Amino acid sequence: MFCHHSAVYISIYILILLTFCNAFPKEIKKCAFGDDKCMVDSINNIIKNYPKGIPEIGLKPIDLVDVPDLKLVSKNHENEFFYADINLTNQVNYGFENTTITSVEGFTEDPTSTNIIISGSIPSLVHKGLYMGDGRLWIIKVNLTGESTSEFQKMDFTLKLKVSLQFRNNKRYLKIHELSPTVSLKRWILWMDSLFPDNSDLTIRLNRLFNERWVEIWNEWEPMILDAFAEVFLNQVKDIFDRVPYDDMFLSNWSKTRNS
Repeated sequence: MFCHHSAVYISIYILILLTFCNAFPKEIKKCAFGDDKCMVDSINNIIKNYPKGIPEIGLKPIDLVDVPDLKLVSKNHENEFFYADINLTNQVNYGFENTTITSVEGFTEDPTSTNIIISGSIPSLVHKGLYMGDGRLWIIKVNLTGESTSEFQKMDFTLKLKVSLQFRNNKRYLKIHELSPTVSLKRWILWMDSLFPDNSDLTIRLNRLFNERWVEIWNEWEPMILDAFAEVFLNQVKDIFDRVPYDDMFLSNWSKTRNS
């Protein structure tokens, strides 16, 4: 249902790719510290050519992505248009394989000297899942139980990371302290089945009303989605960066000299 899924998931994918670059297939180019253009080109090449992932290094497919359960609670139950308390389950996203990374910054020899920033765009992200809860849409009390399908059109995202380096066995390891994603959308289109099981006309009308005023609902839920998926991101990458030295993610000085 929600586009922060994309921002966070694609950032996970990018950072895992960078982490395991020593194990990349030979046709994937490895980059030097701070070579942002090389990183953008290499990551986009991987997204384009490996939508099913790279099993030998544990990279999962990005053309079909499972999303963890999520609870959304409206903070303002006095909202004149909409409020809801909803549990989202059995969620999947389609469309990450069409992501284009537009910029990468901060993967320098000393990544603590500045923020790591990753930006990109997804032309269309489709989300499907189950929803259950209750709420009010305009003046009508709604039983929120059923299946939903969303499309997020032209989703632009930026991910800002604050990191530190830890030393173990004379190796440097990256630790992420903070992740701040921002997202902008051109359009969010949503269809919720079974809002009124006995009245399909009313279900259609309320879905139409939702899509006319989608910005209000997005603004209501965005902070909760941001917090939940920032936590998911950190939990997923923690073990990887605990095990793999930061310097092993890039060309060595010897390799740079040899290839210059």
